[in-house]
Amino acid sequence: MSGVIIKNSRNTENAPKCSAATQTVAFSHYNNFSAQLPIDPKTGKIVGSDVKEQAKQCLVNIKAIVESIDHVMDDVVKITIFLKNISDIKAVDEVYTTFFNSYLPTRTTVAVAALPMDALVQIEAIISNGEGTTPQIPCALIKVARNTENAPKGLYTQTVAFSHYNNISAQLPIDPKSGKIVAGGAKEQAVQCLSNIKAVLESINHVMNDVVKTTIFIKNISDIEAVNEACAKFFPTYVPTRSIVSASGLPMDALVQIDAVVSHGDGTPPQLPEDTRLLVIEANNTENAPKVSYAHTVAFSHYNHISGQLPLNPKTNEVVAGGVKEQAKQCLQNIKAIVESVDHVMDDVVKVNIQLKNIADIEAVNEVYKSFFKSDLPARTVVGVSAIPMDALVQIDAVVSNCESTPPA
Repeated sequence: MSGVIIKNSRNTENAPKCSAATQTVAFSHYNNFSAQLPIDPKTGKIVGSDVKEQAKQCLVNIKAIVESIDHVMDDVVKITIFLKNISDIKAVDEVYTTFFNSYLPTRTTVAVAALPMDALVQIEAIISNGEGTTPQIPCALIKVARNTENAPKGLYTQTVAFSHYNNISAQLPIDPKSGKIVAGGAKEQAVQCLSNIKAVLESINHVMNDVVKTTIFIKNISDIEAVNEACAKFFPTYVPTRSIVSASGLPMDALVQIDAVVSHGDGTPPQLPEDTRLLVIEANNTENAPKVSYAHTVAFSHYNHISGQLPLNPKTNEVVAGGVKEQAKQCLQNIKAIVESVDHVMDDVVKVNIQLKNIADIEAVNEVYKSFFKSDLPARTVVGVSAIPMDALVQIDAVVSNCESTPPA
């Protein structure tokens, strides 16, 4: 790292601890939280067998971490809910809305094949951090929450801007006029998802090229090429980083859902637009990581976003031999190669997301995982999925601190 902004890694006794992750890692104006399972921190065990009870415990754990760092739940800007059964969404919503007083954060909801400890639900959060991290001077930055009639509405805010990022609710292939899923297959649905994202962005005077990362949740992994064709129409020149997640279920029985992270060069008040609107998006690729049709890393302001890495040998672009440990090592080596190509180190990573074909492989992955970090471990989310591209056993993506920021800062 070429600057002096310090990463702040913290844990509290009031939430479950994990030997392979830090509960919250703050950097600059955001706190990155590890996904919270419905674990009672006193017993270390999953609570109850009812999804409402488990969702409440997940949110209680998030609240405990939030309060341990002198924040409140209304500082949450983005929530991601992972469910074992997508039909449980209404039950979770009954609990969910009681934890927020002023507004509902942006949100992504997806069902996956399995969760750690056989939980029914797991919830992760991103928290605004107006005070920044040392040596930044605390600043009363304002969150800007907005909605437009040109995109679907729900139990979320469509976009919440804070500092130099916009956090967008994941978009389903819903026609905002009818409120129904559009006709057609995965390609048509992907076009509608991206059209909804575009509508949200245009409503806040942004464009699609302000997107720095997309996460594509897809019901059938075989549909990925059709979805890629749709994405190519919306990103004809610059292509943001990308992760692909196999969903066992999506709201409204959709085939695809797309999440986006958006740059916000103008910042939020009292940051001055004339000082910050010209921040540059820096997209980079390296020969030392597998070739893809999108960016390996996109830096904007104080963060780098890394595309999901498969266990591919970058020389052959084929899955490496061996089991999950060998594959996890290759994923992490690919991330390390990308991180080093932009003059960073693995200890600059603030958040890691791991997808496993078999959730029982987590301990084997942990043996490899810890060896890639020398200081405090990043915040982390782990889910089990039914399929991973190229029939891999594991896929890993990362968010990296970017102390030097992007020009002209």
